Amino acid sequence: MNGMSKIVINIANDFSRFPYGRLDKYSETSGETFRKNFLIPALKEHSAVIIELDGTEGYGSSFLDEAFANLIRVEGFDKEEVLTKISFVSKDDPSLIDEIMGYIDGVN
Repeated sequence: MNGMSKIVINIANDFSRFPYGRLDKYSETSGETFRKNFLIPALKEHSAVIIELDGTEGYGSSFLDEAFANLIRVEGFDKEEVLTKISFVSKDDPSLIDEIMGYIDGVN
């Protein structure tokens, strides 16, 4: 693991333009699928993970909560580690970043 490595994940280009749903049993482009196939490997292999949110057809709250808050709630990542390592970029809808941070902050 490289101590200073970073990765950029563009959800629209790298995952799906139509991210939808909470669980992979309901959607192939769910928050659970994104978390397991993209976020967890990126967090394990890189010291910084940049998530580009623009370019999709939108996000449901279930997708965002499942993908990001459940890193802590389900996968056991430390909240401070998640907040330190992941950063979000959205020129189209910066309020998405506040929404995601709210889900992460809401985890006890």
